[in-house]
Amino acid sequence: MQAYSIDFRQKVVSAYENGLETIIEVAERFEVSPSFIKKMLARKRSTGDLKPIGHRGGQKKRLSDEHRKWLLKTILAEPDITLADLQERLEREKGISVSVPTLSRELRALNLRRKKNRWLLVNETNESEPGIGGE
Repeated sequence: MQAYSIDFRQKVVSAYENGLETIIEVAERFEVSPSFIKKMLARKRSTGDLKPIGHRGGQKKRLSDEHRKWLLKTILAEPDITLADLQERLEREKGISVSVPTLSRELRALNLRRKKNRWLLVNETNESEPGIGGE
């Protein structure tokens, strides 16, 4: 969802600050929630600005570049390793515990794909080939 523009935010806050309407009336007129108006008023009081805060970054990645290199080296040396085995070995050898979905995402980011029972680099496979029954 896109953040409201600064111009729109200023119109909403100005409409309330004129003193002619309540927060609920302003919210109905501009089709926003009363809590949005309260947040904008609080932000204007505290920072003097109505800019959206923006994305705050989320969680840090659990695996470092060193761990990713280790994953790539391990999989290229042993292409038939399973995610569960890889997870166990990562914990045993590197002392870091991650979930199987995290490992899967990291391997995709390294351009590794599972083909039948082996891991392959994407450039080793031709993913544009149609499958059985393809045209």
